[in-house]
Amino acid sequence: MAREATARKVVDSQEEKKLKAPGFAGGGPPSTPIVSDEPIISNARLGLLMFLAAEAMFFAGLIGAFLVFRLGSTAWPPPFQPRLPVVVTGINTVILLLSGVTMHWALRAIRSGKLLRLMRYLWTTLILGALFLTIQGYEWIRLLQFGLTVSSGIYGATFYTLIGCHGLHVFGAVIWLVAVLIQARRGRFTVRSHTGVEICGMYWTFVVGLWPILYGLVYLY
Repeated sequence: MAREATARKVVDSQEEKKLKAPGFAGGGPPSTPIVSDEPIISNARLGLLMFLAAEAMFFAGLIGAFLVFRLGSTAWPPPFQPRLPVVVTGINTVILLLSGVTMHWALRAIRSGKLLRLMRYLWTTLILGALFLTIQGYEWIRLLQFGLTVSSGIYGATFYTLIGCHGLHVFGAVIWLVAVLIQARRGRFTVRSHTGVEICGMYWTFVVGLWPILYGLVYLY
């Protein structure tokens, strides 16, 4: 029994020496890897990315249909059809792009823990988005008065389908932003917990980034 106890002590001492022995770069043995329970990307972000991918394909199909009709027409816009308000819509484009900048500033504010700035930039983004929709609606009313309707031909149908779908998306983004503002006023967002602001910002960035493409194709091309 004494011999067995002595042998165990020798083995234990050898194991301790192995653990204390320097490694390849002079350090000890590698530490146990830390396994995180948090996913690399949250389910909310992943779901929104999948939704935005589907939306991108949807608008790609609409743009493709518009280009088929546009390139297949000898005159665009057709004769006796009202011209689109290029200048006013150009100013409206700047307004929407500014809303994308203020949304980016809102995200920077919450990541820095500046809740008052978050509220300020979210309000500014909301006002700019609502202003964009108001100007667009006013121009559509004028175009309807001038005779450009969905049933007036391919020109009117493609215009209201493509631009109208984007307008609905902006309207949805404004409603979403109102919900985020209500949550922000209730103190739901912190430096470490602000997923709602981030996914709303992702969607807002999508509708803002899509508009210059539509403006260039429909109004300028």
